[in-house]
Amino acid sequence: MKKIFVSISLLAATVLYGQKKDYPIQGVNFTQVKLTDNFWLPKIKVNHQVTIPASFERCESTGRVKNFEMAATKTGKFCTIFPFDDTDIYKTIEGASFSLSLFPDKKMETYIDTLITKIGKAQEPDGYLYTPRTIDPKNPHAWSGLKRWEKERDNSHELYNAGHLYEAAVAHYYATGKKTLLNIALKNADLVCSVFGPGKLHVAPGHEIVEMGLVKLYRITGKPAYLQTAQYFIEERGHYKGYDAKSKDVWKNGAYWQDHIPVAQQTEAIGHAVRAGYLYSAVADIAALTGDQKYYNAIDKIWNNVVSKKMYVQGGTGAIPSGERYGDNYELPNTTAYNETCAAIANVYWNYRMFLLHGDSKYMDVLEKMLYNGLISGVGLDGKSFFYTNAMEIKNSFTHSAMEPSRSGWFDCSCCPTNVARLLPSVPGYVYAQKENNVFVNLFINSNTTLTVRNKPVSIIQENNYPWDGALKFTVSPKSTETFNLQIRIPGWAKNEAIPSNLYSFASAVESKPTIKVNGTAAEYNIEKGYAVLNRAWKTGDVVEVMLPMEVRKVVALDSIKNDIGKVAIQRGPLVYCAEWADNDGRAANILVPANASFETEYNAGLLNGVTVLKSKLPVIKIGENGTSISTENKTVTAIPYYAWANRGAGEMVVWFPTQIKTIDIFPREVSGGIQLK
Repeated sequence: MKKIFVSISLLAATVLYGQKKDYPIQGVNFTQVKLTDNFWLPKIKVNHQVTIPASFERCESTGRVKNFEMAATKTGKFCTIFPFDDTDIYKTIEGASFSLSLFPDKKMETYIDTLITKIGKAQEPDGYLYTPRTIDPKNPHAWSGLKRWEKERDNSHELYNAGHLYEAAVAHYYATGKKTLLNIALKNADLVCSVFGPGKLHVAPGHEIVEMGLVKLYRITGKPAYLQTAQYFIEERGHYKGYDAKSKDVWKNGAYWQDHIPVAQQTEAIGHAVRAGYLYSAVADIAALTGDQKYYNAIDKIWNNVVSKKMYVQGGTGAIPSGERYGDNYELPNTTAYNETCAAIANVYWNYRMFLLHGDSKYMDVLEKMLYNGLISGVGLDGKSFFYTNAMEIKNSFTHSAMEPSRSGWFDCSCCPTNVARLLPSVPGYVYAQKENNVFVNLFINSNTTLTVRNKPVSIIQENNYPWDGALKFTVSPKSTETFNLQIRIPGWAKNEAIPSNLYSFASAVESKPTIKVNGTAAEYNIEKGYAVLNRAWKTGDVVEVMLPMEVRKVVALDSIKNDIGKVAIQRGPLVYCAEWADNDGRAANILVPANASFETEYNAGLLNGVTVLKSKLPVIKIGENGTSISTENKTVTAIPYYAWANRGAGEMVVWFPTQIKTIDIFPREVSGGIQLK
């Protein structure tokens, strides 16, 4: 199988087409980082062996593949539910293509080829590709409109489908060297560029991602129209006259689609959280490729708004079930938390781009928080059961439509499972980045890679047991002695910072600090934008040892988050913990964590594919046998990493624990502070 590195594409436009601007920092392609760890590598293998095949099978059994077959012959009736169902095939192809680069698989590659053939036959002669209309143009999907694009602003998802097609085509081309899907995507993109733009059709895409996809096609081809159309779609937002600008309804004023005011004037994350994350990622791309300062200013302000006012403690975003959207500032309820898995994925894309723009570790801190907590919680340990939403608490005597106490194999709207399938194989690509003679180490994963620094190969081997242990070892081996900066991220959580804002903080500071040794000797280093900068003439076999403090920390929220007043969350390293019914006598919502509580750590290789659990003697609320009395007793309570919950059946789960009982209200059968009584 021919492998083409993504890193080549990032430079292609510059080298071949005279492009002068781009991200000042360049990521190291995921195919250049070979994982050897016991945390991510097994998950990526399960994704290859289970998640992707299951996703393809479900695309077959639910009729998603059949839609393309019918579109090719223009006979039949669209047989799935949503007009964006085409994207589940595109996303799974994207994930499978990434995975093929890591695990060559002739059977999977051949199956992808058959799907691409079907996709190509479904494409209309001018490049239009949208099965909800092509199957029966006179009777298209109800969301699609009678004419092409006429409902693109809100319901049709024609450009959303196109965007995922482009993303899949780029991944497939890089992984295999084949242009079969890429040619389909380019034909469609040429049509899109001919239809939309100044003096043409004026529409801001209802569900963003076509912008990101067009940028990727631009990087491959250097064709200016792709970049120009991506920028046009961003600039078109906020100019539609059909919205009621005075309305506070996000659907009526356009905010649900981030279309209420021009992007350059936006300062707050608003509307559908997944759409927003894709938009902000594209804005970062356009800022990097054009140097337009107004886009830098806008996404910097929006990012600050999210991190300081609209993010859950485990990295989730999009709190409100109605519209899967961001709520008001500090509107972060636990009992009805939405936290769509796709929103976490979109925010990983966005935060990585923010790092590439600014070179600040705070963006990787947020990315790490999402990646290790609110993102991988969305897929079960079996690789074929999923959460669409990621709850913050589940109580036996309280239910809500947005809360999923158990995982599902598929959904009518199955965007999240297929999004997970495409994200996981790309994780190695977030480990390293480069800028001239600076090598950034962003994530701590057992791996080996060879980079090029000053036109010379440099090998780096990571050895650690992260996220369970804070001892990190890096063996640096340039082919010959070479001077450069090795910049190792010192996570915010290792510097008494729970998040890069005051939204959450640790209840108390710890005195232990990160230490760094080079070849066994304490190293002198400067901290720049959150990175420990080690500048030296590196020689083959140089060893860097970093020790990050791994104390169990209590997290408290800003008082502006009313639902978390008087409560604490538990964190160790990058992992947020929860209590689950299976470890605590069938309950979790009756546990108190007093201010003086301390926890012991214990690694359990046989639990949940191997996890470090936290244990403590804590007061647990009990109801008397007669049902007329309440008491507490100290019991050993076990907490597990949040990402691993709901893998042992349905039951209670809690992230935020009351520190004390202040009042009792028996009418809603609830003790204030979140303790739900049965």
